[in-house]
Amino acid sequence: MRVHAYAAPAAGEPLAPTTIERRDVGPRDVLIEITHAGICHSDIHTVNGDWGPQPFPVVPGHEIVGTVAEVGSEVSTHSVGDRVGVGCMVNSCRECANCLAGDEQYCLKGMVGTYANTDRDGTTTQGGYSTHVVVDADFALRVPAGIDSAAAAPLLCAGITTYSPLRHWGAGPGKKVAVVGLGGLGHMAVQLAHAMGAEVTVLSQSLKKQEDGLRLGADAYAATSDPDTFTSLAGTFDLVLNTVSAPIDVDAYLSLLAVGGALVNVGAPPEPLSVNAMSLIGGRRTFAGSMIGGLAETQEMLDFCAEHRIGSEVEVIDAAQVNEAYERVLVSDVRYRFVIDTASLR
Repeated sequence: MRVHAYAAPAAGEPLAPTTIERRDVGPRDVLIEITHAGICHSDIHTVNGDWGPQPFPVVPGHEIVGTVAEVGSEVSTHSVGDRVGVGCMVNSCRECANCLAGDEQYCLKGMVGTYANTDRDGTTTQGGYSTHVVVDADFALRVPAGIDSAAAAPLLCAGITTYSPLRHWGAGPGKKVAVVGLGGLGHMAVQLAHAMGAEVTVLSQSLKKQEDGLRLGADAYAATSDPDTFTSLAGTFDLVLNTVSAPIDVDAYLSLLAVGGALVNVGAPPEPLSVNAMSLIGGRRTFAGSMIGGLAETQEMLDFCAEHRIGSEVEVIDAAQVNEAYERVLVSDVRYRFVIDTASLR
């Protein structure tokens, strides 16, 4: 079927209206009428060519919420009318050790990204800046009642990207967690870590978002532009979650960890990050990374957010505003996620 969409025609060029072809609904597929699609910094990196050549034209968008409009003959998990979400992946081999362990995002044969990837049938995936999408039913997750659809869309990327490492590294009562950056990812990390019971500190370049950080659940807020911050907080945290997609002084942030603590990167700067081995050895510290979550964990995150009344703080826009939104994301002029109302594409 032909559907309306917004696509980047080439690297660095503005997104423009277009139509794309969606595959027919197969036995294990669902057709989703998209209502909302979040804008992620990854979308901008991709269409600007920051992460290498892409199969242009590219329709970005991997924070998708919509309604099931059709189900395949073998689908029993979803029904027409269900509200569902699709995140950063739409397929994996389902056979390797990682997939069988529920870590489909780390599929040994390569998970299939929601856009700009080659699917198992050889077609190029196109994302959520569109009116409809067809996906394998396993990769469509239930969006529980109690979360607004616009606020739920960014949970499919920003939510799970921060939830997964917080869970893996044991954020909870008695743990001290620092969140580096209060943007699209960081504002989710603060809410989630607070709901998990951890003591939460925001580390940001300045104090201009301090009021927001405390409102979202942070217990403390410190400016990293102040050198005294790294002195006064040395050896404090069990977990430092870095959400910024820009270079940082890794050794300085490692110094904030208690013995056995972990600095986990979820932001993806295009430049390599360097680390002095002594910063790790001196306190049995870990420098790690994390990428989204598996299907079961993503559903767990959605249910957790519904239980604790957590959603992304969003600015809803029409599709025609997407290029302006990209420019504003690059100068951090959004609190805290843009979401496209895809009715504006119809």
